Amino acid sequence: MSHLLTAAEMRAIEEAAISAGKVTGLELMERAGQGVVDAILAEWPALLGPGHRAVILCGPGNNGGDGFVVARLLQNAGWDVDVFAFGDPKKGPPDAQTNYALWRENNQITHLEFPVAKPAAIDAFCDQASHRPDINKHPEREDFPAFVVIDALFGTGLTRPITGLDEVCIHWDYLSTFRDLNNCHLVAIDIPSGLSSDTGEVLHAEDPTANPFGVLVADLTVTFHRKKVGHVKGNGPNVCGEVVVADIGL
Repeated sequence: MSHLLTAAEMRAIEEAAISAGKVTGLELMERAGQGVVDAILAEWPALLGPGHRAVILCGPGNNGGDGFVVARLLQNAGWDVDVFAFGDPKKGPPDAQTNYALWRENNQITHLEFPVAKPAAIDAFCDQASHRPDINKHPEREDFPAFVVIDALFGTGLTRPITGLDEVCIHWDYLSTFRDLNNCHLVAIDIPSGLSSDTGEVLHAEDPTANPFGVLVADLTVTFHRKKVGHVKGNGPNVCGEVVVADIGL
């Protein structure tokens, strides 16, 4: 097994490559987004081609920036894409802001607000992520295309419990339970949000009733360069699903 990286080690590798002029942060983000798309299509070949759907949750940092790249690439491939932002993308890191701006040139975003997601936005997410609008419009259909919900919220840098997203976590848990019935695939970028990248432990709140789920469980996790400790230790194997390592040229 190749050396497992901590979050700090991965940051150091990226920063060294950028400082040496080998790659820019924007290039890394673009490669990461492409790696996620390639992994999705390799895992589920039936999703090749246009006409599929993606619902993407983008956080305020570089993980969210990766999500905006994925949104743009899937849309360019003919997918119907909905993006929900937690936090203010305009206050994020520069590269994430750039990809947010690229998405916003021609598309809308539903803001979940921060630090607590607002109920109306959560309802919109649940509707989109459950296919409920399509089911309501066409109750006789049983052949809805497969669709993907993508966790681009926090990534490897998260060190504290997820807060302010309780209803989103509850719905994600619902989707995980019934995903085989509603043809839904759940994909995490880098690591499922709520899981420690360094230990593989779920970052539960001191009061577990505040968010009893703690982590967004994935069918597929796409990470970069090398696996992280949290993918294989602790609860990692139970919540990451299939872990694919995408080469981003480091």
